[in-house]
Amino acid sequence: MDRLNWLENRRQSGNLRQLTPVKRMLDGSLQVAKGAQKAVLHDFSSNDYLALSLHPDLISTSRKYIEMAGAGAGAARLMSGDLTIYHELEKKIAELKGQEAALLFGCGYLANCGIIPALVGRQDVLFCDRLNHASIYDGCRLSRARLLRFHHNDLNHLEDLLKSKRGTGEALIVVESIYSMDGDRAPLKELVFLKEKYGCLLMVDEAHATGLFGPNGGGVIEEEGVSSQIDFAMGTFGKALGSYGAYVAASGSMVDYLINRARPFIYSTALPPAVVGASLAAIKIVQEQPELRQKLFAKVDLFKSILAEGGLKDLGSSQILPVLVGASTVAVGLAEELQRKNIFTTAVRPPTVPEGTARLRFSITLHQKNSVLQETARTLLEILGK
Repeated sequence: MDRLNWLENRRQSGNLRQLTPVKRMLDGSLQVAKGAQKAVLHDFSSNDYLALSLHPDLISTSRKYIEMAGAGAGAARLMSGDLTIYHELEKKIAELKGQEAALLFGCGYLANCGIIPALVGRQDVLFCDRLNHASIYDGCRLSRARLLRFHHNDLNHLEDLLKSKRGTGEALIVVESIYSMDGDRAPLKELVFLKEKYGCLLMVDEAHATGLFGPNGGGVIEEEGVSSQIDFAMGTFGKALGSYGAYVAASGSMVDYLINRARPFIYSTALPPAVVGASLAAIKIVQEQPELRQKLFAKVDLFKSILAEGGLKDLGSSQILPVLVGASTVAVGLAEELQRKNIFTTAVRPPTVPEGTARLRFSITLHQKNSVLQETARTLLEILGK
């Protein structure tokens, strides 16, 4: 491969990824170097939905745990790194997700690349929503199971595939409860019906739902009352919970199985104690303070209402609002223009999203004041010529 030509082709198509060093301020805004000037930008690309990463309880509990157990675990958990604090967090996350047990992973990518290959193999079949996250697809490929993609949230297409391709081996359906690039929801009750009808396992990625939906912040599976019918509820601590790492919640026997089969768990050093402390504090907050998610979705409604007045509708059903623009070069240009107006939002381009669907992805968080939301929405409409 001619790597220089490949990079140049990516640049010309508007699909070249580049890092943007920033300094995060204590109010959640970003400082980016612009020549000799330091511009402070309103951050609309963060997944820190409840602003918990800067919450004093997370910071103080994190500090307590690092002082109690050190900066690192020192080993994988199957060696000498199985600190009691991990079991404390796993118990809390299992309760939050309505499951018997849970298992921690280093991050969401490692979780998906560990869980899926542990569950299915060459003689088995995977049914995967076309818009699932890249980490899910990488887990599917690593499994070497037969991969069948169904049209996004299309239950008829999924059932057609189940009828004709289910086979006699293990079958696993994988979806996201809230899709990270479109902000829409999976029809979980209907998916549970299909998985039971055709004898499949069902795995739900709740990375963008945990802490935000359900009476106790247990996610969409809690909100829709299907927690006990989901075989594997995977999620992360690095989004609404403001920390880092990931988990899967399942039956006790399934967690025991994953401890023995999920290679990213077996062969990775355990999470730093400070991260565990922050995650425990976050779970306590989302369970005890439902007003935080209520306040967040009031902000979402405010932002959406202004955009709707300008003709921008169909912006998802969550805190993630995609504004589709089509061409990657257009998306990049719009993101740059917004940054000049002190608004930081990321141009999401292929291969993260399908060709022709490049977009600006707006994440609404509690860091954003209502006045900032109003100003940003009007600025966006102006730039788009609405």
